[in-house]
This record gives sequence, C-alpha cells and structure tokens, in this order.
Amino acid sequence: MVTMLFELRSDLNVIKKGGLLKKATSWINDFDAWFIEFLNGYSLTILRISLAVIFIWFGVLKIFGDSPANDLITKTIYWFNPDVFIPILGAWETAIGLCLIVPFLNRAGLFLLALQMPGTFLPLILLPEVCFQSIPYNLTLEGQYIIKNLVLIGAAMAVGGRLTPRKIENVSTPTN
Repeated sequence: MVTMLFELRSDLNVIKKGGLLKKATSWINDFDAWFIEFLNGYSLTILRISLAVIFIWFGVLKIFGDSPANDLITKTIYWFNPDVFIPILGAWETAIGLCLIVPFLNRAGLFLLALQMPGTFLPLILLPEVCFQSIPYNLTLEGQYIIKNLVLIGAAMAVGGRLTPRKIENVSTPTN
C-alpha cells in the first residue's frame, strides 16, 4: 500500500512537470509489448483449435445430412452417389478437425486438409453460374462460401509453418 502511494505521488509529480505524454507513451509501449507477447503465446493454439472446430462442425453436419453445402456438393461431384460421398467427405473433415486438436496428429490433419482443399474450389470451375453473379468478381453466397477457404488454407499454413521439423535417423540395413 505504501509503495502504491509513492508510485502515485511520483506519477503526480511527473504530470505536474509536463511528463504526462511521456507517461502515456510509456504505458502504451508497455501494453503493446504485453499484448504482442500474449498473442505470440496463445494465437497459434487458438488458430489451430479454431480450424479444428470449423472442420469438425462442417464435417458432422455432412455426416448427418444437414450441411447447407450438400446441394452444391451433389451438383459438383455428380459422378458419385451423394448418399455415400457426402458422409465420407464429412468423416474426412471431422478427421481433419480431430487431428488438429491432438498436437501429435497435426501433421496428419494438415496432410488430409491439403488433399481436401483443392476439391472445395471445383464449383468455381464446374458451376460458375452457381458461384458468380458476374464472372469473375461478383460472388454469390455459394461463391463466398468457397472463397473463404483461402483463409482456412492460410491458417493451416500458419499452423504447419510453426511445427518443429522431424529428424529421422538413418536406419542402416543389417548385414549378414
């Protein structure tokens, strides 16, 4: 309590001497450093878990046949039976999410994501009339749903970019 009073008295003296701007600048700089340190400590985990939630959520909706994307998927991948393909796609997306939750499975999840993502852009090519009001820039709601995957790809790249490289030892073959 006594130290707080001395600090307050010191702060008041600084203000009286015209140091208010210096004190405010110092406080802003301290806050800025703290906030950046906080972001560095937690942002990657939050990003990884956010990706996981999105993939699990969208995947489970597909498994139970409740995804708003079902019609778009059916029209795009018309050569597969949607009653079979959409639940498999949902299980795939759910697996991506689950792998992103468990840190030692992140590589597997990012690999599955990398295999899945190109297919999400197929409607832009196969169904431009569904994805665009005016080609190439005025997107429909479906087109926006697809383009948002660019953010998911960027987030996955950020998560993957922070993984620690594996070091696999050379395995020598036994000689007889």
